[in-house]
Amino acid sequence: MIIEIAQLQVRPGRAQEFELAFHLAQKIISSMPGYIGHELQRCIEQDHHYMLLVRWETVEHHEIGFRKSAGYQEWRQLLHHFYDPFPTVLHYSKVAG
Repeated sequence: MIIEIAQLQVRPGRAQEFELAFHLAQKIISSMPGYIGHELQRCIEQDHHYMLLVRWETVEHHEIGFRKSAGYQEWRQLLHHFYDPFPTVLHYSKVAG
């Protein structure tokens, strides 16, 4: 299992709208092969900053299976216009704990 971590900076004043759109978008990602689970966390100190954690079976399930799917195009239309700047996305594997 790997964890995809995306740090999301939503345009100020659009957090509520983003959260509503994410509620729809999460149905897309959760239907993808290799998807295990996800969490969207909102920053306490800066309320327009979020962290998206997605657990996948492999990096390929995210990078190829999801990002090259028709569902990803819908995901992009729902969410990408909220970000400034565009998020950094990295993948992590467990080493301890």
